[in-house]
Amino acid sequence: MESILERSTGPVGVKKQHKFLIFTSAVAIGFLISSIQFTKYPSIPFYSSLVVYLPFLFAFFTLHFSSITMAAAVSAVVSLSSSKSTAISTRTSLVSQERVSFAKVPYYKNVSSSGKLFSIRAQITTEAEAPAKVEKVSKKQEEGVVTNKYRPKEPYVSRCLLNTKITGDDAPGETWHMVFTTEGEIPYREGQSIGVIPDGIDPKNGKPHKLRLYSIASSALGDFGDSKTVSLCVKRLVYTNDQGEEVKGVCSNFLCDLKPGAEVQITGPVGKEMLMPKDPNATVIMLATGTGIAPFRSFMWKMFFEKHEDYQFNGLAWLFLGVPTSSSLLYKEEFEKMSEMKPDNLRVDFAVSREQTNDKGEKMYIQTRMAQYDKELWELLKKDNTFVYMCGLKGMEKGIDDIMVSLAAEDGIDWMQYKKQLKKEGQWNVEVY
Repeated sequence: MESILERSTGPVGVKKQHKFLIFTSAVAIGFLISSIQFTKYPSIPFYSSLVVYLPFLFAFFTLHFSSITMAAAVSAVVSLSSSKSTAISTRTSLVSQERVSFAKVPYYKNVSSSGKLFSIRAQITTEAEAPAKVEKVSKKQEEGVVTNKYRPKEPYVSRCLLNTKITGDDAPGETWHMVFTTEGEIPYREGQSIGVIPDGIDPKNGKPHKLRLYSIASSALGDFGDSKTVSLCVKRLVYTNDQGEEVKGVCSNFLCDLKPGAEVQITGPVGKEMLMPKDPNATVIMLATGTGIAPFRSFMWKMFFEKHEDYQFNGLAWLFLGVPTSSSLLYKEEFEKMSEMKPDNLRVDFAVSREQTNDKGEKMYIQTRMAQYDKELWELLKKDNTFVYMCGLKGMEKGIDDIMVSLAAEDGIDWMQYKKQLKKEGQWNVEVY
């Protein structure tokens, strides 16, 4: 302790004699002031006058010595720690005393004279500037993205141009592809969604129906290439409830029943989660079930059917699509055409659960199909330009986690923690329902 105090500069090294001299001077000044007061007003007792000025003396003393006491207490803590560790002098020398100041703030009184406990509240400031905050640069095509241009209270009124069923007659359920006018007023991007407000009144509350969100199934240029349309891929929802009654989904049936020329109220566009990667050489792994194919159709139209001055895809697009039957496969002919155009840049694997099985006789779900390429997929996931997009039924994510957990463990990696890092970097993107 003695050596640290000797090396100190400023108020920490003040000796006891100096403290006593300053204290007695302060008291003397107080007595002098009290004497003058007594001389001017002899009717007031001297001790009363002194008592009046004692608080001022105490304040003077406290203000004068607070910084000294604070610095001394902190130095004492450092000194006591140094008796237990020889490395303390190295650590304390990292901060130059010329660049440190102690603000005058109250310190707590439970300072132990035994040398074991000091409870101190101090404010330390340095001249060094705080490091500038580094702005995160997105790996996706987020620049200039528009969201929520149209809202439920003021939706865009569009018209249906085309509405056609794209599943076979024997498919378990109907899926329709529909195209709406936008006249360029809804500037969406691949991977975004729009809201649709169905006509009619909700019988439960007597108010207009609430909007439903749907992933956009067309590229930003639209199916006609003029940036004046938007397309959706919608499955008609019909099911039987516990009471044996047939229930029809309000919005899906509204959309699937639309005739060309009918008006549709649209909101949006919304969403940034599923935007495409900036890197035209990226590996893009797309995992879809049913109508979850919508955003990936928009991706692949831009990648393979369109020409852009600022984007030419040269990476690998790998699509996994899960459906119950072959007659439920969506946009199959389009994907086959893309594969013919660029066979080295596109891989497509279907998982038809009611018609296909793996070597173990298990139904071929999307995660079952992926398991056949598990090692190859894991190697791709270790690269910083691989992006995974998942859209469709919520249950498939767990199945994919089950595949990756063991593979990552073989490399000494915790898959769940690794997936969190991928999400943080924008390389693991999920939109499930």
